[in-house]
Amino acid sequence: MLKSIFKRIQRVWRMADINIEEFNTIKEGKAVVLTPKEDKVFYNPIQQFNRDLSVMGIKAWTELYMESKAGEREKANKKRKLDNGAEEKMEEKPFIKILEALSATGLRAIRYGHEIPQVSKIVANDLLPEAVKSIDRNIEYNQLTDKVESNLGDAIKFMSSTNEKFHVIDLDPYGTATPFIDSAIQGIRDEGLLLVTCTDAGVLAGSGYPEKCFALYGGHNFGNSNVSGEANHEAGIRLILNMIATNAAKYKKTIEPLVSLSIDFYFRLLIKVKTSPIEVKQLASKTMLTYYCTGCGNKLNQPLGRVVESGKQNKKFQVPKLVNINSKCEYCEGNYNIAGPMWYGNLHNEEFINRMLKVNADSDKEVYCTTERIKGMLTLAKNEMELPFYFNLNQLSSLFKSPPIPINDFCRSVGNLGYNVSLTHAKKNCIKTDAPWDVILKINRQWLAESNKALLKTYEQKLADSPENETLLSKINFYKENIDGNPNLTSGMVGYKILKNLPKNANDEVINFNDDNDVSQKINKLRHLKMVRYQENPTKNWGPKARPGK
Repeated sequence: MLKSIFKRIQRVWRMADINIEEFNTIKEGKAVVLTPKEDKVFYNPIQQFNRDLSVMGIKAWTELYMESKAGEREKANKKRKLDNGAEEKMEEKPFIKILEALSATGLRAIRYGHEIPQVSKIVANDLLPEAVKSIDRNIEYNQLTDKVESNLGDAIKFMSSTNEKFHVIDLDPYGTATPFIDSAIQGIRDEGLLLVTCTDAGVLAGSGYPEKCFALYGGHNFGNSNVSGEANHEAGIRLILNMIATNAAKYKKTIEPLVSLSIDFYFRLLIKVKTSPIEVKQLASKTMLTYYCTGCGNKLNQPLGRVVESGKQNKKFQVPKLVNINSKCEYCEGNYNIAGPMWYGNLHNEEFINRMLKVNADSDKEVYCTTERIKGMLTLAKNEMELPFYFNLNQLSSLFKSPPIPINDFCRSVGNLGYNVSLTHAKKNCIKTDAPWDVILKINRQWLAESNKALLKTYEQKLADSPENETLLSKINFYKENIDGNPNLTSGMVGYKILKNLPKNANDEVINFNDDNDVSQKINKLRHLKMVRYQENPTKNWGPKARPGK
């Protein structure tokens, strides 16, 4: 009792030393932080979406974690018998320990202290003395000294040397998170939650730094390849996951991506880490190379391991078999390049996303200003097909120099052929489908033919008014002889080669752009939900700021 009173007196004394006029006051979520007016400590307001998303992710993980441990608590309760034979239930005390390894102002850690139930301790670490002063000031100002504490030190050394294990470790560095992953894996509790941000999208999803991408993440993306390059945002996610998975495997730990998002200029991943030597053996089969055509974008995924079922419960782990690949693309005669190694497993966990969506729906909209965008992003991620990769419909149409295929028409055609389609959270007007690449190209060829039929009809109407027009007559003759061709395509172009090489079979499936089906109706319904997918510009020249000074 006396100790508690003494702490409160100390807090009052320290609060009295803070002159509010010397600071900028920033309110976000349930936290209010003070930042120096000279802005020496890093604060980025655009990351509120990241922080709101993280709060809801930790809340969702906490609920699922506690439910998974309910059986253990029930057994403990049954052991605690009162003298009269009644069962005494143990009180649910706060138990979650969180480390924010790169804290800056301490805003994120303070928000966690205010907003996440069952938290017993939060450590807000930073390397800069000025940042730690800011953290301490904000801890006092928010009256969280009983939950949140600062630590001045190198995050890598702290995580790898401390005897304390954390249920949740949050890594939100400036640039890549790669240097911090190994020590974070060592510092996290079993079945704990690892949150990772990488803001080096120019490396992970760009084409200008292949050597840096390989050095940091152990693999390549699709570079600036036509059509394939659009999928670099997903390739970036898979490169990060593979880097984390290989680090975890050294400690007999495996990862389960719960939600993996490409957002604005950065990537944000929520990952469960658990000890499982058996699942570590499957890492090779969850790792792949991707051979991608630099012309039309055709992709062939090469797993780096095989898991073969042997009996009811036994599994054999074998070396991979080479996928069937020609030296040149059979459709456009383009060359194949190699992307990866990268993660081949799932990017999201549907149960986890459903729990996050429930947490989001129950959140106070006055406190969490980004709930609509979180709903939109998570809803798209939840409905995203778990297969690599997406492609841009407009880019594919441009190969044939045809009008772009509307998403609805494409989904009707794919669904009517018996295949599935999904949108992706990562890029607008991009889709995923399990339809083979030759089917996708045939759909585009048929769309070109349908467009040409409409064009031919227009030319014939014009010719009726001007029968001597030789240019019109020439165009009409071309389209009558080449209804699925394009006079603007020359022999060196990708689209020309595809049309030349793509076989025409008498028994080809009829491609139907007009009739709706379950697949097209599902996509249409999803597209018409009122969802905020992209961040509106909150300030002029928003985006990644400069690294904070020392």
